Amino acid sequence: MTSTHHLTLDLPYAQAVESVRAALSEQGFGIITEIDMRASLEKKLDAAAAEEVGDYVILGACNPGLARRALAAEPQLGVLLPCNVIVRGGGDGVHSIVDAMDPKVMVQLSESDDVREVADDADVRVRAALASLSHPG
Repeated sequence: MTSTHHLTLDLPYAQAVESVRAALSEQGFGIITEIDMRASLEKKLDAAAAEEVGDYVILGACNPGLARRALAAEPQLGVLLPCNVIVRGGGDGVHSIVDAMDPKVMVQLSESDDVREVADDADVRVRAALASLSHPG
């Protein structure tokens, strides 16, 4: 099992970020955290470090119903929440790369059937969001 689902989009970075937000929203995920890595590295280190990383955002996606079920089954699973989705520029200005945490990582830390059900449900939704980006319309 890999720890992420990966996708390359034929979209420039800013458009890819908005498309990913919309796709996740359609699957019941809200963005509860957002980290602009370029801005963070420029502030904490310098412009060269920011430029090295380039356009890169970490979106903390959360489906409240799924989070509630996961935490009820295993409260310590909060260390894996929210489900991080990264969007980064492809380096050419016309492509972007999306990586989403595989929710089934939760199952590696718990033998609970309830956690397995939540992870399976979340995985279906994350995959559906990414598929909608691959095949819009």
